[in-house]
Amino acid sequence: MKHILAIHTGGTISMSQDESGEVVQNEQNPIANQQDNLLDQGIDITNEEIFNLPSPHMTPDRMLEIANRIKEARKQGYDGVVVTHGTDTLEETAYFLDLTLANDFPVVVTGAMRSSNEIGSDGLYNLLNAAATAASPQAKNKGVLVAMNDEIHTARYVTKTHTTNVATFRTPTFGPIGIISKHEPTFYQELIQSEVVNVDSLVDHVYLIKAFAGMDGTLFDALDNDQTNGLVIEGLGAGNLPPETLDSVKRLVDRNIPVILVSRCLSGVAQDIYAYEGGGIQLEEMGLEFCHGLNGQKARIKLIIALSAHKSGEELTRFMSNAIS
Repeated sequence: MKHILAIHTGGTISMSQDESGEVVQNEQNPIANQQDNLLDQGIDITNEEIFNLPSPHMTPDRMLEIANRIKEARKQGYDGVVVTHGTDTLEETAYFLDLTLANDFPVVVTGAMRSSNEIGSDGLYNLLNAAATAASPQAKNKGVLVAMNDEIHTARYVTKTHTTNVATFRTPTFGPIGIISKHEPTFYQELIQSEVVNVDSLVDHVYLIKAFAGMDGTLFDALDNDQTNGLVIEGLGAGNLPPETLDSVKRLVDRNIPVILVSRCLSGVAQDIYAYEGGGIQLEEMGLEFCHGLNGQKARIKLIIALSAHKSGEELTRFMSNAIS
């Protein structure tokens, strides 16, 4: 018998519609009280509600709380952990866990796009699929996984692509790492090398800004202060910025604030390709660091963890630029 701990944190998977049709948080989380187990497959699920928050209320400190509970669950002898979560920030929590937990212990994050009382509610179904994935021996050494809508994705690359569709979670460029059929997970890809960082507290004031046509330095100037610890910029295309931003960005770099550059594009990686003013080559020469293969929200999570682990200089550059961690 495999024993799986389901840690419930809130989100649509724990919500229902009220009489007016509005989706609201329940005082009693319906998914945390489910008694459905996969006993015919030798899987027993223990439910534990660590908190009950809508996804936009999630914070890095809460993510660290989840990570610490998972470490405790491993010591308690569980064979794996499922985390139920609101979908808006699910990918950020999943990636935070991926960076801070050893990947030889299965951890699977899941959620729902339809509340518990809607027709076609996907919460319980996704929970059972996630538990079956966490119980699979093949789930080890693949990092934290996200199981939604009969697909298995790596936390590193999955992202929410649609506001309401049950097939919202996708992995651009690479695709899912496996599929689930009748609660039976099958893996078709491996996750290459990963790096785990131990943190016990987190820095704050790490920001994310998205570049746009005609952008000037106003937003960057607002961060030019002693409180700012780091910045991720979603640059244009392969990693470029409008020239009117450059003086302001340079002032941040001169203040020794780590400035990380990713692409705002859904697929592909940021690279130093262009040599025009504001192009990636000039930005790298200015001191911006390219983060390959991550979107902005995940690069910010990675930077928070790096700074919380006191990484700086060449060590920070290596960690943030490495596409395989």
